[in-house]
Amino acid sequence: MRIIIALLTIILSGAAFASEPLPWQMLLQPAASPIMEELNWLHNFLLVVSAFIVFVVLALLVYVCIKFNAKANPIPATFSHNVLIEVIWTVVPVIILIAVAIPSFRILRMENEMPPAEITIKVVGYQWYWNYSYPDHGNIGFDSYVIAKDKLKPGQRRLLEVDNRLVIPENTIVKFLITAADVIHSWSVPALGIKTDAVPGRVNEAWTKVTKKGVYYGQCSELCGVDHGFMPIALEVVSKDEFDRWLIQAKSKFVRNDTKIAIDFSYNQRY
Repeated sequence: MRIIIALLTIILSGAAFASEPLPWQMLLQPAASPIMEELNWLHNFLLVVSAFIVFVVLALLVYVCIKFNAKANPIPATFSHNVLIEVIWTVVPVIILIAVAIPSFRILRMENEMPPAEITIKVVGYQWYWNYSYPDHGNIGFDSYVIAKDKLKPGQRRLLEVDNRLVIPENTIVKFLITAADVIHSWSVPALGIKTDAVPGRVNEAWTKVTKKGVYYGQCSELCGVDHGFMPIALEVVSKDEFDRWLIQAKSKFVRNDTKIAIDFSYNQRY
C-alpha cells in the first residue's frame, strides 16, 4: 500500500520533485540535462518493451495451460516442430533487439561525442572526498568533504551535503576531466545522467549542459574503501551572472594547496 501511495504521489507531483531525494521515491529523478532526458526516454521505452514481452509470454503460458492440459487435450500431438512458430520466435526477438539497439547507440554517441566546452573542470577522487579545480579560471581548486551529522544545518541532507559545492553556470557546456589519486572511484550525478569512473593514472571525460538551476546530489558509485558511503557530490547550478560573482569570491577563498588533510578513521562517530 505504501508503495502504491508513493507511486501515485510521484505521478501527481511530477516535476515538483526537481532533483530532491525523497523517502520512498521511485522511478528516475527528473532530467536536468539533454543526456538525462534521452536516458529517461530510453528507460521508459524499455519499460514498455519489457512489459509487452512479459504480457505476451504470460498470455501464451495461460493459453497453453488451458488449451493443452491433460483434461482438455487427452491425446497429445505427435509433431515435433513447427516451421512458422520457429521463424516467429527467431525473427520477433531480432526485431525487438534492433528497436532497442538503435536508440541505445544514438545515446552512446551523444555521450561520447563531446561538443566544444565552455568550461573545463577537473575532478579527482581521493579516499574519501573529491577535489575540484577550474583550470580555465586561474586554476581555482578546493576539496569537497561530507558534512558530519552533528554539523548539519536545518534543511541540509545527511550524507549528501558537503562543505564546498561544485558550482557551474546553467545552459553552459561543461567538460569534466575525471581521475583518481589512489583507488577507483566513480563520479555519479543521476539527475545529469553522469556516472564516470575515476581511475588512477587515467583521465576519463564527461560533459553536461544543465538546463535548470538548483542543487543536484550524487555519490561515489564505486566501492572504494571504508568511507565509500561518505563522499557525496553536491553540484550547484547558478545563473551566469551568479557564477561570475562566485568566481571572484573563489579566487580569493580557494588558494591551491597540495597538502591533503589526514583522514580521521572514526567515521562511525562522525556520520
